[in-house]
Amino acid sequence: MRTDQPAQVWAGVDVGTQSLRVVLVDDTGRVAGRGAGSLTSHRTGAVHEQDPAQWWAVLGSAFRQALKDVDPRAVLGVAICGTSGTFLLADASDGVPRTPALMYDDARASAEAPDVTAALGYATQPSWALPKLVHLLRTGPAPLRADLESGRVRLVHCPDHLAERLVGGPVATDWSHALKTGYDLDGLDWPTEALGRLGLPQAVLPAVVRPGTPLGTVSASGADHTGLPAGIPVLAGMSDGCAAQIAAGALAPGSWNSVLGTTLVLKGVTATRIVDPANVIYSHRHPDGGWLPGGASSVGAGILERRFPSVDRDALDRAAARYEPSGGIAYPLLGRGERFPFVAPDAEGFELGTPVDEADRYAAVLQGVAFVERLAYATLRHLGADVDGPLSVTGGAVRSRYWTQLRADILGRPIRLPANPEPAFGMAVLAAAGDGRLYATSQRFVRIAETVEPRSGAAERFADAYGGFVDELAARGHLDPGLARYAKEQP
Repeated sequence: MRTDQPAQVWAGVDVGTQSLRVVLVDDTGRVAGRGAGSLTSHRTGAVHEQDPAQWWAVLGSAFRQALKDVDPRAVLGVAICGTSGTFLLADASDGVPRTPALMYDDARASAEAPDVTAALGYATQPSWALPKLVHLLRTGPAPLRADLESGRVRLVHCPDHLAERLVGGPVATDWSHALKTGYDLDGLDWPTEALGRLGLPQAVLPAVVRPGTPLGTVSASGADHTGLPAGIPVLAGMSDGCAAQIAAGALAPGSWNSVLGTTLVLKGVTATRIVDPANVIYSHRHPDGGWLPGGASSVGAGILERRFPSVDRDALDRAAARYEPSGGIAYPLLGRGERFPFVAPDAEGFELGTPVDEADRYAAVLQGVAFVERLAYATLRHLGADVDGPLSVTGGAVRSRYWTQLRADILGRPIRLPANPEPAFGMAVLAAAGDGRLYATSQRFVRIAETVEPRSGAAERFADAYGGFVDELAARGHLDPGLARYAKEQP
């Protein structure tokens, strides 16, 4: 054990699709310990499931890795995030899972989503938790349907399941994970009338609390499994996108964080809730007050492995730098349909023009993702959002220095690279804040490693290509002509 032990640390847990991660962070923002383990899942068509028992097993081993060089007595609290919309059904009496976990992108509820949308009065998607819950009520095995109708089973979000096992009993959920289960963030209550129209008893759904609220303390069995000391608080977390936003320090009005991983996700802060008639934007509630609006596109870095497999990306980055702008214009969708900055279930990717070689084609893809990012910010501004604060970028794509520079150039804005951008770090910050001031705590913990400035004249170099990209989306009926004009006028 090291002699420079921190006096106090907080633990953050991130349950992703392929791994579970734990970080321990001290009160200066230094990462004192890390642990992780792999997760597997099963996909069959629209169905995507995971075994909750695997979460618990990996949580134990990841905590023991993280605590290897840290005195467990220094840990003062734990908060957990998971993928938004991932849940399971558990026995109401003992919490034992009755179903596998239905994952965040499980789309089995395509038939139920329109009914849920009609009941709630706003657009939902098949991957949201509430449509999937209605799907189980209507099409699940007869015993499960009967138990749903009677309230003998209850919905448990991914982080809630782990929190329950840590504390040894049922816990409330947080209003962030509850969003896609239909929780009313304005009234801070479940929509009883809408649930009734869907045939769901409210007893199936958990109590909801503010993120950072204490849920209980680590039990003796939780301590035995993880190596954590019994008695430390387990606090309500937030969904993984909000956790990454916390880790980036993007918590003041006007600030935004862009996560470019497999897909592109933008999240920011507004004082008032964005009114979006097209329901492109959905908003989480800010623990400090105000709102955390955002949206998730279906473009992202995931397209690179598909279109340019087994290549030297660094070499392609260097080659792509010769094509600014590219001879082609690309809209590099991962699949059919778009969610943000516009909703178009029938949208398809396209390539215009004739790139001269593979490097030029690669450049068009990088630029195309950046064009979507710029259009997203224009859309947010058009809806009345303040986007003039600092912009942060996180996600796996920041490993490409060239792509990061390109994004700053096309946005025409400086972009900040946080030192510890992972969602687990964000959960450690939330655990430290508790139910107090999250923004103020983040200012103590979050460090910016670097700020990437746009190169002089770069925005002008890409102006025509960006305009052509926007015009093509409008010509295909995806963008309102007024929004298209506005997007091209924005600096």
